[in-house]
Amino acid sequence: MTRFIDSNKMGRSRLGWLDSYFHFSFAEYYNPENLNFGALRVINDDLIQPHSGFDAHPHKDMEIVTYVVDGELTHADSMKNKRTLSRGQAQYMSAGTGVVHSEHNMGIETLRLLQIWILPDGDGYDPNYGDYPFLWEDRENKWLHIASWADGNSLDAPIKIHQDVNIFASSIDEGKIIDFHIGLGRQAYLVLIEGAAEMGGWNLNERDALEAIEQNLKIKAKMKSHIIAIEVNHPIAKARGLH
Repeated sequence: MTRFIDSNKMGRSRLGWLDSYFHFSFAEYYNPENLNFGALRVINDDLIQPHSGFDAHPHKDMEIVTYVVDGELTHADSMKNKRTLSRGQAQYMSAGTGVVHSEHNMGIETLRLLQIWILPDGDGYDPNYGDYPFLWEDRENKWLHIASWADGNSLDAPIKIHQDVNIFASSIDEGKIIDFHIGLGRQAYLVLIEGAAEMGGWNLNERDALEAIEQNLKIKAKMKSHIIAIEVNHPIAKARGLH
Protein backbone atom coordinates (compact mmCIF):
# COMPACT_ATOMS: atom_id res chain seq x y z
CA MET A 1 0.00 0.00 0.00
CA THR A 2 1.27 3.47 -0.86
CA ARG A 3 0.02 7.02 -0.28
CA PHE A 4 1.30 10.14 -2.05
CA ILE A 5 1.87 13.31 -0.02
CA ASP A 6 1.79 16.52 -2.06
CA SER A 7 4.21 19.15 -0.73
CA ASN A 8 1.80 21.88 -1.87
CA LYS A 9 -0.70 20.62 0.72
CA MET A 10 1.71 20.36 3.65
CA GLY A 11 1.63 22.60 6.68
CA ARG A 12 3.60 25.82 6.19
CA SER A 13 5.22 28.47 8.34
CA ARG A 14 6.84 31.66 7.03
CA LEU A 15 8.60 33.75 9.66
CA GLY A 16 10.98 35.72 7.47
CA TRP A 17 14.16 34.17 8.83
CA LEU A 18 12.57 30.69 8.66
CA ASP A 19 10.47 29.05 5.95
CA SER A 20 9.20 25.58 6.87
CA TYR A 21 7.27 22.70 5.31
CA PHE A 22 5.66 20.44 7.94
CA HIS A 23 5.09 16.80 6.94
CA PHE A 24 3.21 16.21 10.22
CA SER A 25 1.37 18.38 12.74
CA PHE A 26 3.79 20.90 14.24
CA ALA A 27 3.62 24.39 15.76
CA GLU A 28 0.70 26.32 14.25
CA TYR A 29 -0.11 23.49 11.80
CA TYR A 30 -2.41 20.95 13.45
CA ASN A 31 -4.22 18.12 11.71
CA PRO A 32 -5.54 15.38 14.04
CA GLU A 33 -5.36 12.92 11.12
CA ASN A 34 -1.70 13.74 10.46
CA LEU A 35 0.09 13.44 13.80
CA ASN A 36 2.72 10.80 13.04
CA PHE A 37 3.67 7.76 10.95
CA GLY A 38 4.31 5.08 13.54
CA ALA A 39 7.25 6.20 15.67
CA LEU A 40 8.03 8.97 13.15
CA ARG A 41 6.62 12.11 14.74
CA VAL A 42 8.12 15.08 12.83
CA ILE A 43 9.76 15.88 9.51
CA ASN A 44 10.27 19.59 9.05
CA ASP A 45 11.91 20.86 5.85
CA ASP A 46 13.44 24.13 7.06
CA LEU A 47 15.01 27.00 5.13
CA ILE A 48 17.00 29.18 7.55
CA GLN A 49 18.36 32.54 6.47
CA PRO A 50 21.99 33.54 7.15
CA HIS A 51 22.90 34.75 10.65
CA SER A 52 19.69 33.38 12.16
CA GLY A 53 18.37 30.16 13.61
CA PHE A 54 16.87 28.47 16.63
CA ASP A 55 18.19 29.96 19.87
CA ALA A 56 18.74 27.79 22.95
CA HIS A 57 15.62 25.80 23.85
CA PRO A 58 14.85 22.55 25.73
CA HIS A 59 13.74 19.08 24.65
CA LYS A 60 12.91 15.92 26.57
CA ASP A 61 12.32 12.27 25.61
CA MET A 62 12.69 12.63 21.84
CA GLU A 63 15.18 11.25 19.31
CA ILE A 64 16.16 14.01 16.85
CA VAL A 65 18.12 13.46 13.63
CA THR A 66 19.03 16.50 11.53
CA TYR A 67 20.06 16.03 7.88
CA VAL A 68 21.76 18.97 6.17
CA VAL A 69 20.67 19.52 2.55
CA ASP A 70 22.45 22.81 1.75
CA GLY A 71 24.53 25.36 3.63
CA GLU A 72 26.12 25.00 7.06
CA LEU A 73 24.48 24.10 10.37
CA THR A 74 26.12 25.15 13.64
CA HIS A 75 24.99 23.17 16.69
CA ALA A 76 25.60 23.89 20.39
CA ASP A 77 24.09 22.21 23.47
CA SER A 78 24.13 21.98 27.26
CA MET A 79 26.42 18.93 27.00
CA LYS A 80 29.12 21.33 25.74
CA ASN A 81 29.03 20.04 22.16
CA LYS A 82 29.64 22.58 19.39
CA ARG A 83 29.80 21.42 15.78
CA THR A 84 29.30 22.72 12.24
CA LEU A 85 27.92 20.36 9.58
CA SER A 86 27.55 20.75 5.80
CA ARG A 87 25.64 19.17 2.89
CA GLY A 88 24.87 15.49 3.26
CA GLN A 89 26.04 15.26 6.87
CA ALA A 90 23.81 14.36 9.81
CA GLN A 91 23.61 14.88 13.54
CA TYR A 92 21.76 12.98 16.24
CA MET A 93 20.52 14.12 19.62
CA SER A 94 18.77 11.99 22.22
CA ALA A 95 16.98 14.52 24.40
CA GLY A 96 16.39 11.87 27.08
CA THR A 97 15.90 13.34 30.55
CA GLY A 98 16.45 16.84 29.18
CA VAL A 99 18.81 18.87 27.04
CA VAL A 100 19.08 22.49 25.85
CA HIS A 101 20.42 23.15 22.37
CA SER A 102 20.63 25.77 19.61
CA GLU A 103 20.82 25.38 15.82
CA HIS A 104 22.06 28.32 13.73
CA ASN A 105 23.06 29.30 10.22
CA MET A 106 26.27 31.25 10.77
CA GLY A 107 27.10 31.22 7.05
CA ILE A 108 26.30 33.55 4.16
CA GLU A 109 24.00 31.18 2.23
CA THR A 110 20.53 29.86 3.04
CA LEU A 111 20.65 26.70 5.15
CA ARG A 112 18.24 23.92 4.24
CA LEU A 113 17.82 20.96 6.56
CA LEU A 114 15.40 18.21 7.48
CA GLN A 115 14.75 17.87 11.19
CA ILE A 116 13.40 14.40 11.97
CA TRP A 117 11.86 13.62 15.36
CA ILE A 118 11.32 10.03 16.42
CA LEU A 119 9.45 8.85 19.51
CA PRO A 120 11.88 6.83 21.67
CA ASP A 121 11.30 3.23 22.72
CA GLY A 122 11.34 4.37 26.37
CA ASP A 123 11.69 7.42 28.60
CA GLY A 124 14.52 8.58 30.82
CA TYR A 125 17.55 7.93 28.64
CA ASP A 126 20.71 9.91 29.33
CA PRO A 127 20.99 12.85 26.92
CA ASN A 128 23.40 12.17 24.07
CA TYR A 129 24.76 13.89 20.95
CA GLY A 130 26.64 12.66 17.91
CA ASP A 131 27.27 13.52 14.28
CA TYR A 132 28.82 11.85 11.27
CA PRO A 133 30.62 13.33 8.22
CA PHE A 134 29.07 11.05 5.60
CA LEU A 135 30.82 11.13 2.22
CA TRP A 136 28.54 12.16 -0.63
CA GLU A 137 29.78 9.40 -2.94
CA ASP A 138 28.64 6.75 -0.46
CA ARG A 139 25.02 7.47 -1.43
CA GLU A 140 25.42 7.80 -5.20
CA ASN A 141 22.98 5.41 -6.92
CA LYS A 142 22.72 3.33 -3.75
CA TRP A 143 21.35 3.59 -0.23
CA LEU A 144 23.54 5.06 2.49
CA HIS A 145 22.51 3.75 5.92
CA ILE A 146 22.57 6.75 8.24
CA ALA A 147 20.86 5.61 11.45
CA SER A 148 19.67 2.40 13.09
CA TRP A 149 18.33 1.08 16.40
CA ALA A 150 20.72 1.29 19.35
CA ASP A 151 19.38 -2.02 20.69
CA GLY A 152 20.71 -3.73 17.58
CA ASN A 153 19.24 -5.67 14.67
CA SER A 154 20.49 -7.15 11.41
CA LEU A 155 21.21 -3.67 10.04
CA ASP A 156 23.94 -1.36 11.25
CA ALA A 157 24.65 2.35 10.82
CA PRO A 158 27.05 4.92 12.35
CA ILE A 159 24.25 6.80 14.15
CA LYS A 160 22.32 4.85 16.80
CA ILE A 161 18.88 5.88 18.04
CA HIS A 162 16.54 4.61 20.75
CA GLN A 163 13.86 3.23 18.44
CA ASP A 164 13.45 0.42 15.90
CA VAL A 165 14.04 2.76 12.95
CA ASN A 166 16.38 2.85 9.96
CA ILE A 167 17.21 6.02 8.03
CA PHE A 168 18.71 5.89 4.55
CA ALA A 169 19.69 8.51 1.94
CA SER A 170 20.45 8.25 -1.78
CA SER A 171 21.48 10.50 -4.67
CA ILE A 172 20.27 8.97 -7.94
CA ASP A 173 21.47 9.97 -11.40
CA GLU A 174 18.91 10.73 -14.11
CA GLY A 175 17.52 7.54 -15.62
CA LYS A 176 18.93 5.28 -12.92
CA ILE A 177 16.69 2.85 -10.99
CA ILE A 178 17.15 1.63 -7.43
CA ASP A 179 14.92 -0.53 -5.24
CA PHE A 180 13.77 -0.04 -1.66
CA HIS A 181 12.58 -3.14 0.18
CA ILE A 182 9.99 -2.79 2.97
CA GLY A 183 9.63 -6.11 4.73
CA LEU A 184 6.78 -7.80 6.55
CA GLY A 185 5.64 -5.72 9.50
CA ARG A 186 7.51 -2.60 8.31
CA GLN A 187 6.58 0.73 6.76
CA ALA A 188 8.57 3.60 5.29
CA TYR A 189 8.22 7.33 4.70
CA LEU A 190 10.25 8.58 1.73
CA VAL A 191 10.93 12.25 0.96
CA LEU A 192 12.09 13.44 -2.44
CA ILE A 193 14.43 16.16 -1.18
CA GLU A 194 15.61 17.32 -4.60
CA GLY A 195 14.83 16.42 -8.20
CA ALA A 196 11.96 14.44 -9.74
CA ALA A 197 11.37 10.70 -9.60
CA GLU A 198 8.84 7.93 -10.05
CA MET A 199 8.30 5.92 -6.87
CA GLY A 200 6.01 2.95 -6.67
CA GLY A 201 4.00 4.23 -9.65
CA TRP A 202 3.72 7.80 -8.30
CA ASN A 203 5.43 10.85 -9.80
CA LEU A 204 7.14 12.92 -7.12
CA ASN A 205 8.69 16.37 -7.36
CA GLU A 206 10.89 18.25 -4.92
CA ARG A 207 9.62 17.99 -1.30
CA ASP A 208 6.84 15.49 -2.12
CA ALA A 209 6.70 12.32 -0.03
CA LEU A 210 5.41 8.77 -0.16
CA GLU A 211 4.13 6.44 2.55
CA ALA A 212 4.56 2.73 1.84
CA ILE A 213 3.74 -0.41 3.84
CA GLU A 214 5.17 -3.93 3.42
CA GLN A 215 6.26 -3.80 -0.22
CA ASN A 216 9.14 -3.34 -2.62
CA LEU A 217 9.43 0.06 -4.26
CA LYS A 218 11.10 0.71 -7.58
CA ILE A 219 12.48 4.25 -7.78
CA LYS A 220 13.46 5.81 -11.12
CA ALA A 221 15.07 9.25 -11.25
CA LYS A 222 13.51 11.45 -13.95
CA MET A 223 16.31 13.93 -13.24
CA LYS A 224 19.13 13.81 -10.70
CA SER A 225 17.34 13.17 -7.42
CA HIS A 226 18.09 13.17 -3.70
CA ILE A 227 15.96 11.00 -1.40
CA ILE A 228 15.72 10.19 2.30
CA ALA A 229 13.82 7.16 3.60
CA ILE A 230 12.73 6.50 7.20
CA GLU A 231 11.79 2.84 7.74
CA VAL A 232 9.92 1.97 10.95
CA ASN A 233 7.82 -0.74 12.57
CA HIS A 234 4.26 -0.87 11.27
CA PRO A 235 1.97 -0.38 14.33
CA ILE A 236 -0.79 -2.70 13.07
CA ALA A 237 1.74 -5.34 12.10
CA LYS A 238 3.37 -5.04 15.53
CA ALA A 239 0.00 -5.57 17.20
CA ARG A 240 -0.50 -8.80 15.30
CA GLY A 241 3.00 -10.01 16.08
CA LEU A 242 4.74 -9.21 12.79
CA HIS A 243 7.77 -7.43 14.21
